[in-house]
Amino acid sequence: MNRYVFHFSEINKSSLSSVGGKGANLGELCQIPGLKVPIGFCVSTKAYVDFVNTSKEFAELLRSLAFINAESLADLKTAGHRIRAHLETLDIPAPIQQEVIQAWQKTGSHYNYAVRSSATAEDLPGASFAGQQDTFLNIEGQQNLLDSVRKCWASLFTDRAIVYRQQNGFEHDKVLLAVVVQQMVFPEVSGIMFTADPVNGNRKIVAIDASFGLGEALVSGIVSADLYQVKSGKLIKKQIAKKEIAIYAKSDGGTVKAEITRERQTAPALSDDNAVRLARMGRSIEEHFRSPQDIEWSIADDEIFILQSRPITTLYPVPRAADDELHLFVSIGHQQMMTEAMKPLGISVLRTFAPIGKSLPQHESNQLLEAGGRLYLDLTHLLEYPQVRKRLPELLLNIDEMIGRAVQDFIGRDEFQTAVRPGKKVELALVTKVFPTAFAVLKNILYHDNKEAIEEVNRFIKDQVTENRKKLLAVSGAERIAQIQEILSTLMLMVLPKAAPYMGAALITYKLIESLSKKWLGDAAELGSISKSPAGNVTTEMGLALGDVADAARMHPAVIEYLKHASDDTFFDGLKAVPGGVDVLPVFLGFFERYGMRGTGEIDVTRPRWREVPTHLVPAILSQIKGIKPGQHRVDFLAGAKEAELASNRLLERLRETPGGFFKARRMQRLIKVHRSFIGLREHPKFFIVQNLDMIKQAILQEAAQLVAAGILEHKDDIYWFSLQEIKEIIETQQADRTIIAMRKEKFQHDAKLNPPRAITSEGEIITAKPGAHVPPGALAGSPVSAGTIEGRARVILKLEEAKMDKGDILVAPYTDPGWTPLFPLAAGLVTEVGGLMTHGAVVAREYGIPAVVGVDNATRTIRDGQKIRVNGTHGFVELLD
Repeated sequence: MNRYVFHFSEINKSSLSSVGGKGANLGELCQIPGLKVPIGFCVSTKAYVDFVNTSKEFAELLRSLAFINAESLADLKTAGHRIRAHLETLDIPAPIQQEVIQAWQKTGSHYNYAVRSSATAEDLPGASFAGQQDTFLNIEGQQNLLDSVRKCWASLFTDRAIVYRQQNGFEHDKVLLAVVVQQMVFPEVSGIMFTADPVNGNRKIVAIDASFGLGEALVSGIVSADLYQVKSGKLIKKQIAKKEIAIYAKSDGGTVKAEITRERQTAPALSDDNAVRLARMGRSIEEHFRSPQDIEWSIADDEIFILQSRPITTLYPVPRAADDELHLFVSIGHQQMMTEAMKPLGISVLRTFAPIGKSLPQHESNQLLEAGGRLYLDLTHLLEYPQVRKRLPELLLNIDEMIGRAVQDFIGRDEFQTAVRPGKKVELALVTKVFPTAFAVLKNILYHDNKEAIEEVNRFIKDQVTENRKKLLAVSGAERIAQIQEILSTLMLMVLPKAAPYMGAALITYKLIESLSKKWLGDAAELGSISKSPAGNVTTEMGLALGDVADAARMHPAVIEYLKHASDDTFFDGLKAVPGGVDVLPVFLGFFERYGMRGTGEIDVTRPRWREVPTHLVPAILSQIKGIKPGQHRVDFLAGAKEAELASNRLLERLRETPGGFFKARRMQRLIKVHRSFIGLREHPKFFIVQNLDMIKQAILQEAAQLVAAGILEHKDDIYWFSLQEIKEIIETQQADRTIIAMRKEKFQHDAKLNPPRAITSEGEIITAKPGAHVPPGALAGSPVSAGTIEGRARVILKLEEAKMDKGDILVAPYTDPGWTPLFPLAAGLVTEVGGLMTHGAVVAREYGIPAVVGVDNATRTIRDGQKIRVNGTHGFVELLD
């Protein structure tokens, strides 16, 4: 397509490279029956290329943009102005002028026109580029039209367009600009329509903004709009704004702002019937494009005109339910402290691991669904049971307060109450399965001798891991993948019955200690200390072991210097070669032998383990060397255990001084003993699962190496882009579609930029709930999970391998899983964006006795690194002090 001009009737989505996103979409709109689209034409990208190629300076000006700092507004402004000013001095080549004028005359030279940019990276499903280039309205006459086309071309280099391309990874020289020339509509009313609620994402709601005059007043934000919402063909909301200004077309060309008369300022811009008509049109446009749309429209003489449509790029994908009923999905990542996007293999492993929603154990769960590279659990069927509706939100409040509140919100809604089947009974078979565990929890709390619990669970884990390793070594090829599927399907069913009686008792006793303290004493002052330094916690032991590594290294300056520059591939060999390296090597090797299968985001098998990337631990080791005295980590642990003992004694002494104090103290003493005996087992199930995931990962990579050797895959890591079942089929057929890898990599890169919601419905609505804490003005609200108040310097850390902390800093992170434990000895407080009372960061914070607030939305973006903050772990808020 080497033409300079295309009429709308000649183009469609396949014309993107010639007419840009906006132009291609207009061509598609013209094909939808029943829509009125103002006619026009596109000046092609070929015209833009030939125009800029008349300049000898343009190529060099374009190259200079690569060296501009996107954060320097002054540099951006200067560079953008230089390119725009240069382009606006260039003459449009005669052949281009000729085709544009001919198209203008054919479309109607007596009409006025809107002249808009249409970039090849604009109005796309992944990036809208909305408003990045300029628009010129009510253009009249041949010369004004040509001048506007030239200005549109120059506007490819507005400051905002340059920044947007840099932020979204588009190369400046790869984005070309077409120009849309469209007959003007002179409307009484204009606006924007979203075929999904742009605020909460609900795909069933059409949201319409409307105001008087041209839509530019809305787009530019100079006027408040009336809001209309339509659902299932009915107007469900109408919110009338005070509209003081409108933009109108002038009779001699151009536009003018005008004040709206007082009596019309609060009049509805849109009738109810027209709102419903518009919504119906929006649905037909959405159906044509097969995705939610952002649509500009106008009404003139009671006729609706569609001016343009683009995909809504800000919506989070909806998990696919198996039916059209209302479903509620909650994030697994927020509960497991891993909210990043996962590759297909990681998702497949976890769906196979899940013990619910399967026809066969080795299949993937149909109640654990992928959306945006994350996993969501479909709670809908569980919520049909009245007792589950009553108890589940309370349980979830301990895991992630805002998920618990979102579930409470959903359960209370009329649409759920209407849809749910009344009085569904729990099946006797399920009660029979659960009863032994519930009875064991009760027995552990009341009278069972718990001295052997930790050793018993440790022995169980060791034996089962050894057994599963034997199973994986005994097979190869497709049979090994089948064995992996079988092992995954048994892990949860194997470890939960073993650990639940202890974990349940630990959680219940903690809650009882708190509630009875408040009931009998009016406060729970000792609660924050009672959980400190329990015996047997594998994650705490890992942190102490890393402290031992730091102590071994601190005696050798050459080792410390080596660690600052070490690489993963030669980490241990290089350590041997430096003075003192041979002395510390056994300590390093001992740590990695015991904990090398761990890492951040470790529930995802495609994420690196510390054994593979030992340098990820170097910042934590160096920070401990710098900030903690030799042996201090073990002294602090013992001091925590002593403080817990003293706090327990204080609590019992206070109870003895109350009426009936002897019996109260005896009950409390039992609760404390049970809690401290079992809370150390909190991390054991994950420790067991992670060891198995590590073995599974190594087995899969061994199969991948065979596929690489056979020329079926290019790299071992390519195996991460396939599910377990697909890997089995690849091994069996000795064939792999490499185009799938490229497609899934692109999806993963897109998903990685998304902000996953905690709870989302099958209608796409993101249910947001605020923490229950009452907070001072300006403070950030969260969930209080470890009591106390601390002021200090915030250290905002997004990745463990980039951590730089000093003793006494307050750790601010998206989340913490066991991989973050090495930083806790340094931290004076903790703030995370996700988490709850019984999640990793909360439990470890209580063990270390540091104040913690979790579930603080956008904490890592709101709190600046180095900023002084106050963390109130008793009431659940964070104050910014400077």
